[in-house]
Amino acid sequence: METKQPARMRIRLLAAAVAASACALLPQAATAASYPERPVNLLVPFSPGGGTDISARLLAAALQEKLGASVVVDNRPGAGGQIAADLVARANPDGYTLLFANSGMLAINPWIYKLNSEPTKAFAPVSLFSDLPFVLVVPATLPAKNVQELVGLARNAPGKHTFASSGTGGAPHLSGEIFQQATGTELMHVPYKGGGPAMTDLMAGRVDMLFASVLETMPYVAAGKLRALAVTGDKRSPAMPDVPTIDEAGVHNAQSGSWTAVLAPAGTPQPVIDKLAQAIREITNDPAMKTKLEAQGAVAHGSTPAQLADLAARERARYGEIIKTRNIQTN
Repeated sequence: METKQPARMRIRLLAAAVAASACALLPQAATAASYPERPVNLLVPFSPGGGTDISARLLAAALQEKLGASVVVDNRPGAGGQIAADLVARANPDGYTLLFANSGMLAINPWIYKLNSEPTKAFAPVSLFSDLPFVLVVPATLPAKNVQELVGLARNAPGKHTFASSGTGGAPHLSGEIFQQATGTELMHVPYKGGGPAMTDLMAGRVDMLFASVLETMPYVAAGKLRALAVTGDKRSPAMPDVPTIDEAGVHNAQSGSWTAVLAPAGTPQPVIDKLAQAIREITNDPAMKTKLEAQGAVAHGSTPAQLADLAARERARYGEIIKTRNIQTN
């Protein structure tokens, strides 16, 4: 009898452990099936009215219709997006607090800022939403009708020609650094506090070139105040179909730009993440959404969580190398 008792006890313990494991799976399955049961908050790390905010509101409206629950846009600007990021990182991982992030927050900020929320640990990737290629623009008065002529000007006078940006360490700045590395040119970086002042000085001819969003530049190119030389994506922009890609313009390995994506707090149940990702992919495949984003100079682009994680990792490695090689510092 004494030898059988431990065996019976082990069987009981094993049965209890199996039951506990099965019960642990039930809340997650139930959550995925019923999610969402209340409003979802989508935190946007920038002020209302900008390109990122406009894209987030397009997504929120479409998600609301797709999921059958309110999706509320909550603007929390500041600290290069980290105020919103920290709030989401600390939120309950239940799928009701999401972050509308851009590539800079995931691929650039970790290299140049001390972050409270390290992206690879604090967040679970959900899905891409859009690609945002930049366009290389110069003043209409600059004697460069194409990229090769611009490169010739820069090579003939190293350090003389300038490129503006919306701030040190941002994606437009790093696009300029990538361009210099790819072309063997030496340009002077002129950082501004935002894209507006940079655009104003560019049109006035006080700086020579700028990498900016298609949305920002379209009105000035159409008015003849700026000349668009190339878009930095791997395909031509539907909003500027006559402007060549940077590769078509003869500069290779110089693609750049930005993208937007949705993140959840780390620990969010995978079934909830998968449900959100599927909804976003369906939204980005909708021709009506593609048209709306194209009007903003963006390209609809959904993904799986794994695809987003892979893209962020590749971009993080690439920008990290540029930041180290070019010795980019924010102070």
